[in-house]
Amino acid sequence: MLRIMARRDPAEAHRTATPLELLFDLCFVVAVAQAGDGLVHAVAQGHAGQGIVGYAMMFFAIWWAWMNFTWFATAYDTDDVPYRLVTLVQIAGVLILAAGVPRAFDHADYSIIAAGYVVMRLALTTQWLRAAGCEHGGSRTTALRYAGGIALLPVGWVAFGFLPRGDVQMWAFVLLVAAELAVPVFAQRSSTTPWHPQHIAERYGLFTLIVLGETLVAATVAVQRALDKGSFADLLPIAAGGLLTVFAAYWIYFIVPIYEHLRDGKTAFLWGYGHYLVFCSAAAIGAGLHIAIEQVTGEAPVSTLRAAAAVTIPTAGFIFFTWLLHARYNKLSLPQQVVLPMTAVAILACTFAGTWAILCAGGMAAASVAVSLTIRHRMYVSSRIEDRPHRSARPVEGGRLQADQPGRGRRPSIRAGSGTSEHCIEPVATGGVTDE
Repeated sequence: MLRIMARRDPAEAHRTATPLELLFDLCFVVAVAQAGDGLVHAVAQGHAGQGIVGYAMMFFAIWWAWMNFTWFATAYDTDDVPYRLVTLVQIAGVLILAAGVPRAFDHADYSIIAAGYVVMRLALTTQWLRAAGCEHGGSRTTALRYAGGIALLPVGWVAFGFLPRGDVQMWAFVLLVAAELAVPVFAQRSSTTPWHPQHIAERYGLFTLIVLGETLVAATVAVQRALDKGSFADLLPIAAGGLLTVFAAYWIYFIVPIYEHLRDGKTAFLWGYGHYLVFCSAAAIGAGLHIAIEQVTGEAPVSTLRAAAAVTIPTAGFIFFTWLLHARYNKLSLPQQVVLPMTAVAILACTFAGTWAILCAGGMAAASVAVSLTIRHRMYVSSRIEDRPHRSARPVEGGRLQADQPGRGRRPSIRAGSGTSEHCIEPVATGGVTDE
Protein backbone atom coordinates (compact mmCIF):
# COMPACT_ATOMS: atom_id res chain seq x y z
CA MET A 1 0.00 0.00 0.00
CA LEU A 2 1.35 3.46 -0.94
CA ARG A 3 1.65 5.87 1.94
CA ILE A 4 2.77 9.43 2.39
CA MET A 5 6.40 9.43 3.48
CA ALA A 6 5.77 11.32 6.69
CA ARG A 7 8.51 11.67 9.26
CA ARG A 8 8.49 9.18 12.13
CA ASP A 9 7.79 10.29 15.69
CA PRO A 10 11.11 10.59 17.60
CA ALA A 11 9.28 9.66 20.82
CA GLU A 12 7.40 6.70 19.34
CA ALA A 13 6.98 3.89 21.86
CA HIS A 14 8.33 0.41 21.20
CA ARG A 15 10.26 1.49 18.10
CA THR A 16 12.34 -1.51 17.08
CA ALA A 17 14.23 -2.67 14.01
CA THR A 18 12.01 -3.95 11.21
CA PRO A 19 12.55 -7.25 9.33
CA LEU A 20 13.66 -5.23 6.30
CA GLU A 21 16.31 -3.49 8.36
CA LEU A 22 17.51 -6.85 9.65
CA LEU A 23 17.74 -8.18 6.09
CA PHE A 24 19.70 -5.10 5.07
CA ASP A 25 22.15 -5.67 7.93
CA LEU A 26 22.62 -9.33 7.06
CA CYS A 27 23.71 -8.41 3.55
CA PHE A 28 26.59 -6.48 5.05
CA VAL A 29 27.95 -9.71 6.51
CA VAL A 30 29.25 -10.52 3.02
CA ALA A 31 30.92 -7.14 2.60
CA VAL A 32 32.54 -7.23 6.06
CA ALA A 33 33.82 -10.75 5.43
CA GLN A 34 35.31 -9.73 2.08
CA ALA A 35 37.10 -6.75 3.62
CA GLY A 36 38.48 -8.98 6.38
CA ASP A 37 39.71 -11.56 3.87
CA GLY A 38 41.48 -8.84 1.90
CA LEU A 39 43.29 -7.71 5.04
CA VAL A 40 44.29 -11.30 5.86
CA HIS A 41 45.73 -11.94 2.40
CA ALA A 42 47.63 -8.64 2.33
CA VAL A 43 49.25 -9.27 5.72
CA ALA A 44 49.99 -12.91 4.89
CA GLN A 45 51.82 -11.80 1.74
CA GLY A 46 53.97 -9.34 3.66
CA HIS A 47 52.09 -6.17 2.68
CA ALA A 48 50.71 -5.23 6.09
CA GLY A 49 50.80 -1.47 5.57
CA GLN A 50 49.09 -1.64 2.22
CA GLY A 51 46.53 -4.09 3.58
CA ILE A 52 45.64 -1.90 6.56
CA VAL A 53 45.17 1.17 4.36
CA GLY A 54 43.05 -0.79 1.89
CA TYR A 55 41.01 -2.29 4.71
CA ALA A 56 40.34 1.15 6.21
CA MET A 57 39.20 2.42 2.81
CA MET A 58 36.97 -0.57 2.10
CA PHE A 59 35.44 -0.46 5.54
CA PHE A 60 34.60 3.21 5.17
CA ALA A 61 32.59 2.41 2.04
CA ILE A 62 30.79 -0.39 3.91
CA TRP A 63 30.15 1.63 7.06
CA TRP A 64 29.03 4.77 5.23
CA ALA A 65 26.59 2.83 3.04
CA TRP A 66 25.10 1.30 6.18
CA MET A 67 24.91 4.72 7.84
CA ASN A 68 23.09 6.17 4.83
CA PHE A 69 20.25 3.71 5.13
CA THR A 70 20.10 3.53 8.93
CA TRP A 71 19.71 7.23 9.67
CA PHE A 72 17.25 7.76 6.84
CA ALA A 73 15.17 4.81 8.03
CA THR A 74 14.95 6.15 11.58
CA ALA A 75 13.41 9.34 10.17
CA TYR A 76 11.23 8.21 7.23
CA ASP A 77 10.55 4.47 7.37
CA THR A 78 7.05 4.16 5.85
CA ASP A 79 7.50 0.44 5.05
CA ASP A 80 5.19 0.62 2.02
CA VAL A 81 5.75 -1.00 -1.38
CA PRO A 82 7.91 1.78 -2.96
CA TYR A 83 10.04 2.03 0.19
CA ARG A 84 10.62 -1.73 0.24
CA LEU A 85 11.45 -1.90 -3.46
CA VAL A 86 13.97 0.93 -3.26
CA THR A 87 15.54 -0.65 -0.18
CA LEU A 88 15.92 -3.94 -2.05
CA VAL A 89 17.76 -2.00 -4.76
CA GLN A 90 20.08 -0.67 -2.07
CA ILE A 91 20.67 -4.24 -0.89
CA ALA A 92 21.63 -5.19 -4.45
CA GLY A 93 24.14 -2.35 -4.39
CA VAL A 94 25.62 -3.71 -1.16
CA LEU A 95 26.15 -7.12 -2.75
CA ILE A 96 27.76 -5.55 -5.83
CA LEU A 97 30.09 -3.58 -3.58
CA ALA A 98 31.01 -6.73 -1.66
CA ALA A 99 31.79 -8.55 -4.90
CA GLY A 100 34.25 -5.81 -5.86
CA VAL A 101 36.28 -5.85 -2.63
CA PRO A 102 38.72 -8.63 -3.71
CA ARG A 103 39.50 -6.83 -7.00
CA ALA A 104 40.18 -3.62 -5.09
CA PHE A 105 42.60 -5.37 -2.73
CA ASP A 106 44.38 -7.46 -5.34
CA HIS A 107 44.50 -5.13 -8.35
CA ALA A 108 43.46 -1.68 -7.02
CA ASP A 109 40.44 -1.97 -9.30
CA TYR A 110 37.61 0.01 -7.72
CA SER A 111 35.21 -0.15 -10.66
CA ILE A 112 32.92 -2.82 -9.15
CA ILE A 113 32.87 -1.11 -5.77
CA ALA A 114 32.05 2.21 -7.44
CA ALA A 115 29.22 0.56 -9.38
CA GLY A 116 27.68 -0.87 -6.23
CA TYR A 117 28.10 2.43 -4.45
CA VAL A 118 26.36 4.31 -7.28
CA VAL A 119 23.43 1.88 -7.14
CA MET A 120 23.02 2.42 -3.40
CA ARG A 121 23.35 6.18 -3.61
CA LEU A 122 20.92 6.64 -6.47
CA ALA A 123 18.37 4.50 -4.63
CA LEU A 124 18.80 6.62 -1.52
CA THR A 125 18.46 9.77 -3.62
CA THR A 126 14.99 8.66 -4.70
CA GLN A 127 14.10 8.10 -1.05
CA TRP A 128 15.13 11.63 -0.13
CA LEU A 129 13.29 13.09 -3.13
CA ARG A 130 10.16 11.26 -2.05
CA ALA A 131 10.59 12.62 1.48
CA ALA A 132 11.04 16.13 0.07
CA GLY A 133 7.74 15.80 -1.76
CA CYS A 134 5.98 15.29 1.57
CA GLU A 135 7.78 18.04 3.48
CA HIS A 136 7.44 21.82 3.58
CA GLY A 137 9.66 24.77 4.37
CA GLY A 138 13.01 24.03 5.97
CA SER A 139 12.38 20.30 6.15
CA ARG A 140 11.84 20.18 2.40
CA THR A 141 15.06 22.13 1.83
CA THR A 142 16.94 19.68 4.03
CA ALA A 143 15.64 16.69 2.12
CA LEU A 144 16.50 18.29 -1.23
CA ARG A 145 20.02 19.09 -0.03
CA TYR A 146 20.50 15.50 1.01
CA ALA A 147 19.25 14.29 -2.36
CA GLY A 148 21.53 16.69 -4.24
CA GLY A 149 24.65 15.84 -2.25
CA ILE A 150 24.05 12.10 -2.40
CA ALA A 151 23.44 12.22 -6.15
CA LEU A 152 26.48 14.40 -6.90
CA LEU A 153 29.23 12.64 -4.95
CA PRO A 154 29.07 9.29 -6.81
CA VAL A 155 30.48 11.14 -9.82
CA GLY A 156 33.59 11.83 -7.79
CA TRP A 157 33.86 8.20 -6.68
CA VAL A 158 33.60 6.96 -10.26
CA ALA A 159 36.41 9.36 -11.25
CA PHE A 160 38.42 8.14 -8.24
CA GLY A 161 38.51 4.65 -9.74
CA PHE A 162 40.35 5.93 -12.81
CA LEU A 163 43.06 7.84 -10.94
CA PRO A 164 46.60 6.42 -10.92
CA ARG A 165 47.44 4.44 -7.82
CA GLY A 166 49.54 6.39 -5.35
CA ASP A 167 49.50 9.69 -3.49
CA VAL A 168 47.08 11.34 -5.91
CA GLN A 169 44.50 8.63 -5.38
CA MET A 170 44.94 8.74 -1.60
CA TRP A 171 44.44 12.50 -1.45
CA ALA A 172 41.38 12.18 -3.67
CA PHE A 173 40.01 9.57 -1.28
CA VAL A 174 40.52 11.87 1.71
CA LEU A 175 38.78 14.76 -0.06
CA LEU A 176 35.84 12.59 -1.10
CA VAL A 177 35.45 11.24 2.44
CA ALA A 178 35.44 14.80 3.79
CA ALA A 179 32.78 15.73 1.23
CA GLU A 180 30.65 12.73 2.21
CA LEU A 181 30.85 13.64 5.89
CA ALA A 182 30.01 17.26 5.10
CA VAL A 183 26.73 16.48 3.31
CA PRO A 184 24.69 16.01 6.53
CA VAL A 185 26.21 19.14 8.06
CA PHE A 186 25.28 21.21 5.03
CA ALA A 187 21.86 19.62 4.56
CA GLN A 188 20.69 20.23 8.10
CA ARG A 189 21.61 23.88 8.30
CA SER A 190 18.03 24.86 7.46
CA SER A 191 16.22 22.17 9.44
CA THR A 192 17.00 18.95 11.26
CA THR A 193 15.53 15.55 10.54
CA PRO A 194 13.94 13.45 13.28
CA TRP A 195 15.62 10.43 14.80
CA HIS A 196 14.65 7.92 17.46
CA PRO A 197 17.36 7.44 20.13
CA GLN A 198 16.31 3.95 21.18
CA HIS A 199 15.87 2.78 17.60
CA ILE A 200 19.28 4.13 16.58
CA ALA A 201 20.97 2.53 19.59
CA GLU A 202 19.43 -0.80 18.66
CA ARG A 203 20.51 -0.49 15.01
CA TYR A 204 24.10 0.20 16.02
CA GLY A 205 24.00 -2.69 18.44
CA LEU A 206 22.82 -5.04 15.69
CA PHE A 207 25.67 -4.01 13.41
CA THR A 208 28.10 -4.54 16.27
CA LEU A 209 26.80 -8.09 16.55
CA ILE A 210 27.44 -8.58 12.83
CA VAL A 211 31.09 -7.59 13.05
CA LEU A 212 31.61 -9.56 16.25
CA GLY A 213 30.04 -12.52 14.49
CA GLU A 214 32.98 -12.49 12.09
CA THR A 215 35.24 -13.10 15.05
CA LEU A 216 33.15 -16.07 16.11
CA VAL A 217 33.46 -17.49 12.61
CA ALA A 218 37.23 -17.09 12.80
CA ALA A 219 37.34 -18.94 16.13
CA THR A 220 35.25 -21.74 14.64
CA VAL A 221 37.62 -22.00 11.68
CA ALA A 222 40.49 -22.30 14.16
CA VAL A 223 38.90 -25.35 15.77
CA GLN A 224 38.06 -26.87 12.38
CA ARG A 225 41.59 -26.49 11.06
CA ALA A 226 42.98 -27.86 14.30
CA LEU A 227 40.95 -31.02 13.90
CA ASP A 228 41.81 -31.38 10.20
CA LYS A 229 45.56 -30.84 10.58
CA GLY A 230 45.97 -32.58 13.90
CA SER A 231 47.54 -29.50 15.49
CA PHE A 232 44.86 -29.01 18.09
CA ALA A 233 47.31 -28.14 20.87
CA ASP A 234 48.81 -25.28 18.84
CA LEU A 235 45.51 -23.76 17.72
CA LEU A 236 43.51 -24.26 20.90
CA PRO A 237 44.91 -21.09 22.57
CA ILE A 238 43.85 -19.07 19.52
CA ALA A 239 40.34 -20.52 19.51
CA ALA A 240 39.92 -20.08 23.27
CA GLY A 241 41.36 -16.57 23.23
CA GLY A 242 39.11 -15.58 20.33
CA LEU A 243 35.99 -16.82 22.12
CA LEU A 244 36.93 -15.03 25.35
CA THR A 245 37.56 -11.86 23.37
CA VAL A 246 34.22 -11.81 21.58
CA PHE A 247 32.29 -12.73 24.76
CA ALA A 248 33.98 -9.90 26.66
CA ALA A 249 33.47 -7.49 23.76
CA TYR A 250 29.77 -8.28 23.74
CA TRP A 251 29.50 -7.72 27.48
CA ILE A 252 31.41 -4.45 27.40
CA TYR A 253 29.40 -3.00 24.52
CA PHE A 254 25.90 -3.98 25.59
CA ILE A 255 26.12 -3.25 29.32
CA VAL A 256 25.01 0.34 28.68
CA PRO A 257 21.52 1.40 27.48
CA ILE A 258 23.19 4.13 25.49
CA TYR A 259 19.99 5.66 24.10
CA GLU A 260 19.58 7.40 27.46
CA HIS A 261 22.76 9.32 26.69
CA LEU A 262 21.82 10.35 23.13
CA ARG A 263 20.04 13.52 24.14
CA ASP A 264 21.41 16.16 21.77
CA GLY A 265 22.74 16.58 18.28
CA LYS A 266 26.42 17.01 19.18
CA THR A 267 26.49 13.87 21.30
CA ALA A 268 24.74 11.80 18.65
CA PHE A 269 27.02 13.19 15.94
CA LEU A 270 30.22 12.15 17.73
CA TRP A 271 28.73 8.84 18.85
CA GLY A 272 27.43 7.93 15.41
CA TYR A 273 30.54 8.87 13.44
CA GLY A 274 32.88 7.50 16.11
CA HIS A 275 31.43 4.05 15.64
CA TYR A 276 33.49 3.70 12.49
CA LEU A 277 36.41 2.97 14.82
CA VAL A 278 34.36 0.51 16.89
CA PHE A 279 33.05 -1.41 13.87
CA CYS A 280 36.36 -1.36 12.03
CA SER A 281 38.36 -2.67 14.99
CA ALA A 282 35.76 -5.33 15.83
CA ALA A 283 35.82 -6.74 12.31
CA ALA A 284 39.63 -6.61 12.30
CA ILE A 285 39.72 -8.94 15.31
CA GLY A 286 38.32 -11.72 13.15
CA ALA A 287 40.86 -10.97 10.41
CA GLY A 288 43.62 -11.05 13.01
CA LEU A 289 42.52 -14.48 14.21
CA HIS A 290 42.72 -15.77 10.64
CA ILE A 291 46.26 -14.41 10.37
CA ALA A 292 47.25 -16.05 13.65
CA ILE A 293 45.82 -19.37 12.48
CA GLU A 294 47.69 -19.23 9.20
CA GLN A 295 50.90 -18.33 11.00
CA VAL A 296 50.65 -21.37 13.29
CA THR A 297 49.81 -23.73 10.43
CA GLY A 298 52.66 -22.36 8.33
CA GLU A 299 50.44 -20.83 5.65
CA ALA A 300 51.47 -17.23 6.36
CA PRO A 301 55.15 -16.22 6.48
CA VAL A 302 54.74 -13.78 9.37
CA SER A 303 56.35 -13.77 12.77
CA THR A 304 54.60 -14.81 15.96
CA LEU A 305 54.84 -11.21 17.18
CA ARG A 306 53.08 -9.81 14.10
CA ALA A 307 50.43 -12.51 14.21
CA ALA A 308 49.71 -11.70 17.84
CA ALA A 309 49.62 -7.96 17.10
CA ALA A 310 47.01 -8.60 14.39
CA VAL A 311 44.66 -9.64 17.19
CA THR A 312 45.75 -7.62 20.21
CA ILE A 313 45.82 -4.21 18.49
CA PRO A 314 42.24 -4.29 17.14
CA THR A 315 41.03 -5.86 20.41
CA ALA A 316 42.59 -3.04 22.43
CA GLY A 317 41.15 -0.55 19.95
CA PHE A 318 37.64 -1.96 20.26
CA ILE A 319 37.74 -1.86 24.06
CA PHE A 320 39.14 1.67 24.20
CA PHE A 321 36.81 3.17 21.60
CA THR A 322 33.78 1.46 23.15
CA TRP A 323 34.74 2.96 26.50
CA LEU A 324 35.32 6.37 24.94
CA LEU A 325 32.02 6.49 23.06
CA HIS A 326 29.57 5.19 25.61
CA ALA A 327 30.75 2.67 28.21
CA ARG A 328 32.30 5.44 30.32
CA TYR A 329 28.87 6.97 30.91
CA ASN A 330 28.05 3.90 32.97
CA LYS A 331 31.06 4.37 35.25
CA LEU A 332 30.22 6.11 38.50
CA SER A 333 33.64 6.06 40.16
CA LEU A 334 37.29 6.46 39.23
CA PRO A 335 38.07 2.73 39.67
CA GLN A 336 35.28 1.91 37.23
CA GLN A 337 36.48 4.52 34.76
CA VAL A 338 40.04 3.22 34.55
CA VAL A 339 39.24 -0.49 34.11
CA LEU A 340 38.70 -0.47 30.35
CA PRO A 341 41.55 1.91 29.39
CA MET A 342 43.93 -0.12 31.55
CA THR A 343 42.59 -3.29 29.96
CA ALA A 344 43.38 -1.92 26.51
CA VAL A 345 46.97 -1.22 27.60
CA ALA A 346 47.29 -4.68 29.18
CA ILE A 347 46.03 -6.34 25.99
CA LEU A 348 48.64 -4.49 23.96
CA ALA A 349 51.27 -5.79 26.38
CA CYS A 350 50.01 -9.33 25.73
CA THR A 351 51.39 -8.99 22.20
CA PHE A 352 54.79 -10.02 23.55
CA ALA A 353 53.53 -13.22 25.21
CA GLY A 354 54.51 -15.35 22.23
CA THR A 355 52.24 -18.24 21.32
CA TRP A 356 50.04 -17.49 24.35
CA ALA A 357 49.44 -13.87 23.37
CA ILE A 358 45.89 -14.29 22.06
CA LEU A 359 44.78 -16.42 24.99
CA CYS A 360 46.29 -13.87 27.39
CA ALA A 361 44.50 -11.05 25.57
CA GLY A 362 41.18 -12.87 25.78
CA GLY A 363 41.80 -13.55 29.46
CA MET A 364 42.53 -9.88 30.09
CA ALA A 365 39.32 -8.85 28.34
CA ALA A 366 37.29 -11.35 30.36
CA ALA A 367 39.04 -10.28 33.56
CA SER A 368 38.06 -6.66 32.92
CA VAL A 369 34.41 -7.69 32.84
CA ALA A 370 34.82 -9.58 36.11
CA VAL A 371 36.56 -6.64 37.77
CA SER A 372 33.89 -4.21 36.58
CA LEU A 373 31.10 -6.42 37.90
CA THR A 374 32.89 -6.81 41.24
CA ILE A 375 33.34 -3.06 41.67
CA ARG A 376 29.73 -2.50 40.68
CA HIS A 377 28.49 -5.07 43.19
CA ARG A 378 30.55 -3.57 46.01
CA MET A 379 29.23 -0.10 45.23
CA TYR A 380 25.69 -1.44 45.32
CA VAL A 381 26.22 -3.20 48.65
CA SER A 382 27.90 -0.10 50.07
CA SER A 383 25.01 2.11 48.98
CA ARG A 384 22.50 -0.19 50.69
CA ILE A 385 24.51 -0.19 53.93
CA GLU A 386 24.83 3.60 53.93
CA ASP A 387 21.13 4.03 53.20
CA ARG A 388 19.95 1.54 55.87
CA PRO A 389 19.68 4.06 58.74
CA HIS A 390 17.28 6.11 56.64
CA ARG A 391 15.09 3.07 55.99
CA SER A 392 14.79 1.79 59.57
CA ALA A 393 11.56 3.59 60.31
CA ARG A 394 8.73 5.47 58.67
CA PRO A 395 7.03 8.70 59.76
CA VAL A 396 4.35 8.34 62.38
CA GLU A 397 1.00 7.80 60.76
CA GLY A 398 -2.09 7.69 62.96
CA GLY A 399 -0.01 7.66 66.16
CA ARG A 400 1.89 4.48 65.21
CA LEU A 401 5.42 4.09 63.96
CA GLN A 402 5.36 2.55 60.50
CA ALA A 403 8.07 -0.11 60.07
CA ASP A 404 9.84 -0.45 56.76
CA GLN A 405 8.08 -2.94 54.55
CA PRO A 406 9.32 -4.75 51.47
CA GLY A 407 8.70 -2.71 48.38
CA ARG A 408 7.83 0.44 50.32
CA GLY A 409 11.26 1.84 51.06
CA ARG A 410 13.36 3.89 48.75
CA ARG A 411 15.43 1.48 46.75
CA PRO A 412 18.84 2.77 45.74
CA SER A 413 19.94 1.94 42.29
CA ILE A 414 22.98 2.38 40.15
CA ARG A 415 21.91 3.58 36.75
CA ALA A 416 23.40 1.87 33.75
CA GLY A 417 23.09 4.97 31.65
CA SER A 418 24.08 8.52 32.18
CA GLY A 419 20.89 10.15 33.14
CA THR A 420 17.46 10.59 31.76
CA SER A 421 14.62 8.18 31.38
CA GLU A 422 13.26 7.38 27.94
CA HIS A 423 10.35 9.80 28.10
CA CYS A 424 12.69 12.65 28.97
CA ILE A 425 14.80 12.34 25.85
CA GLU A 426 14.47 15.47 23.83
CA PRO A 427 13.73 14.71 20.17
CA VAL A 428 16.59 16.54 18.55
CA ALA A 429 18.17 15.70 15.21
CA THR A 430 21.80 14.68 15.02
CA GLY A 431 22.88 17.58 12.93
CA GLY A 432 25.28 15.31 11.13
CA VAL A 433 24.35 11.67 11.14
CA THR A 434 20.83 11.65 9.89
CA ASP A 435 21.67 11.25 6.25
CA GLU A 436 23.21 8.97 5.71
